[in-house]
Amino acid sequence: MDWDKLRIFHAVADAGSLTHAGDMLHLSQSAVSRQVRSLEDSLSATLFHRHARGLILTEQGELLFDATRAMMKRLEAATARIRDSEEEVFGELRVTTTTGFGTLWLAPRLPKLYEKYPDLKIDLMLEERVLDLPMREADIAIRMKEPSQADLIRKRLMTVHMCLYASEGYVAARGMPESPAALSGHRLICQNPRSAQVGAAATLVNELMTNDISSLLTVNNYFGVLQGVLHGLGIGVLPDYLIHDFPQLVRVLPDFASTVVPVFLAYPEELRQSKRVSAFRDFVQQEIVAYRRSLRE
Repeated sequence: MDWDKLRIFHAVADAGSLTHAGDMLHLSQSAVSRQVRSLEDSLSATLFHRHARGLILTEQGELLFDATRAMMKRLEAATARIRDSEEEVFGELRVTTTTGFGTLWLAPRLPKLYEKYPDLKIDLMLEERVLDLPMREADIAIRMKEPSQADLIRKRLMTVHMCLYASEGYVAARGMPESPAALSGHRLICQNPRSAQVGAAATLVNELMTNDISSLLTVNNYFGVLQGVLHGLGIGVLPDYLIHDFPQLVRVLPDFASTVVPVFLAYPEELRQSKRVSAFRDFVQQEIVAYRRSLRE
């Protein structure tokens, strides 16, 4: 199959327009159209539905676009690896982690990384879905459980507990509950136990719900839970790594916490020599060491 035709098809599918694809490829619209029709003829398949508002992929087109998208990702990764030098760190690094850890712990620390490596381009993908690292959906992952995918280099960074927190103002106004049963007189802020989250957190929330909670606010990520707590809405279920960055939080029921949640960093074996991955890995590990040291002070 002609790679040039595939490259042009991919650009058209990505842009949804012959004109926009031509602009990106520095080709005329007619030249792009000819190449797409030639590819369709060679495959004996129609790849696009054509209408006045643009182009829509057919079922066969979707199959081919999935293939060319995977090829492009592999090519981009290979190009970045080839460009990695012995002394410089630059290029795109796709990092995936959970919304909570990414917004509340990782993102606030990234200025230090950019200060050291200003030519690094980080694509931070925050979601609960576990991306496929061997298939290069991301270059490096920080997850709240040990990765099960094969051919990954993994490093345990730290452990986290889910605990109960409130703002100083809330405790001053509403008092401090002395037992889990006393939570029935307070508003609980947490993730819905049916939402995507680590099992330890869902188990803790289900246990709390047995205390006849009369008022409840559920949010689909810990950033939202934190905002509710900071604004005095109630008592929230939050990860304990927040204590260092939000000293205004007050621990509620100190003996009440989830089971251990391990935090792992992982990346594909094929990126072992990547300077970008090494720089990010070392940075995160250094920040973890600094975080642990601050807790002991």
